[in-house]
Amino acid sequence: MKTIREFDHKKATQAINFLAQKEGGHIDKIKVIKLIWLADRYHIRKYGRPIVNDIYFAMPYGPVASSVADLAGFNDIQIGEDEKKYLEKYLKSARFKKNTIVSIEGVDEQVFSDSEIEALDKIYQEYGNYKPFDLVNLSHKFPEWKKFEASLKSKITTRELMSYEDFFSNPPNSLPMKNIFDESDDCLAATNEIFKENYQIANCWI
Repeated sequence: MKTIREFDHKKATQAINFLAQKEGGHIDKIKVIKLIWLADRYHIRKYGRPIVNDIYFAMPYGPVASSVADLAGFNDIQIGEDEKKYLEKYLKSARFKKNTIVSIEGVDEQVFSDSEIEALDKIYQEYGNYKPFDLVNLSHKFPEWKKFEASLKSKITTRELMSYEDFFSNPPNSLPMKNIFDESDDCLAATNEIFKENYQIANCWI
């Protein structure tokens, strides 16, 4: 399934910045990618839309928002000039610490809705104390990644396109960490309908 709208590089940059600020001004690349996935997962299940509108892939280290990963890796090949200028106003790569992102400017919270701030806050509150590979291991328990586990582990492919529809599935109760994704089927069915309506409306304006 396509994203509801185009990727929002300002929201993605500020989401990275927001979480880096929560970490004291710097954050591991893998960790921030996993936290943004969890925030998108939380927000779409509660409000019927993702935050950054990215395309997700299942990869060996778990779900990855493709364009968020490009921003977090300061990937000049994939980042447009306007995106790069905006990114470098707020973030930089740590000089002596590989895969660490440093916040250099305060968060512009005006790019977010109240519900998006809520989601980012909630996810950091619940999962911010975990190390990057703890979050990787956690992500391997979720249904949107689990469905591709066999092909990824067999190395038939290095990535598989994910669907936002799968974010509405609950993970098992045996998660090694606190599970905040355990809403009732009725609630999830309602927000899934909102998501589908948002998607249909967005398609009318493509």
